[in-house]
Amino acid sequence: MKVIFLKDVKGKGKKGEVKDVADGYAQNFLIKNGYATPATNSNISALEGQKKKSAKEAAQELADAKALKETVEKLTIELKTKSGEGGRLFGSVTSKQIAQALEKDHKIKVDKRKIDLPEAIRTLGHTKVPVKLHHDVVATLDVHVSEE
Repeated sequence: MKVIFLKDVKGKGKKGEVKDVADGYAQNFLIKNGYATPATNSNISALEGQKKKSAKEAAQELADAKALKETVEKLTIELKTKSGEGGRLFGSVTSKQIAQALEKDHKIKVDKRKIDLPEAIRTLGHTKVPVKLHHDVVATLDVHVSEE
């Protein structure tokens, strides 16, 4: 019996796949528990429609991320903090502070976990900080730390 998997089933199939399984297994386990549905023409066409819709949404997300990348790369975030001799900061500038400044100054909301800052900024000056906007799109943000 051909079925369309609605959820991942270990060892049998992943969500969205159409596979041929034993009749009893399909009726008594997969369909009964909501893991699959029979592969009728209407169900297959509905699956194709869902795949097209999700591909369209993914393409739109990628386009939005690329547009945001253009905007972000033109920006410079200005942060003022106290510093000691030699340009060393008292404390440090973290990705949370960069995200807050980006939202406050430029109305661009970016999750602090998307800002790829391996170590906090501890010196005055300009720093290039990568920001992951999408799994295929990485923008570089210029952060300028100056003395208060």
